Amino acid sequence: QVQLVESGGGLVQAGGSLRLSCAASGRTFSSYNMGWFRQAPGKEREFVAAIRSSGNSTRYADSVKGRFTISRDNAKNTVYVQMNNLKPEDTAVYFCAASFLWVTTRRDYYYWGQGTQVTVSD
Repeated sequence: QVQLVESGGGLVQAGGSLRLSCAASGRTFSSYNMGWFRQAPGKEREFVAAIRSSGNSTRYADSVKGRFTISRDNAKNTVYVQMNNLKPEDTAVYFCAASFLWVTTRRDYYYWGQGTQVTVSD
């Protein structure tokens, strides 16, 4: 089992940057593919980015491609997402999640953090 704790959210102006972190417990972190999802008020939780267990492959939602970068440090049991050129529409609660599958579908991620709020003002 993996427990996930996100941090790094906050309030930022449009065009600014934030880096979110997700710290995982357990010795099996390096076995999991990791994803970031987000949920805005009144909307479905949506895929943002994912990274393979080895870190050698990534994938992104079209809405964040070129602005967000996912990375991981298996020695620190941590996955990150660097978010640049933030827009008001990026405002949401951001969640990290773990899966053995290389997918973007929410239902295929087994473990979830509690989320961290990101608010982008214009």
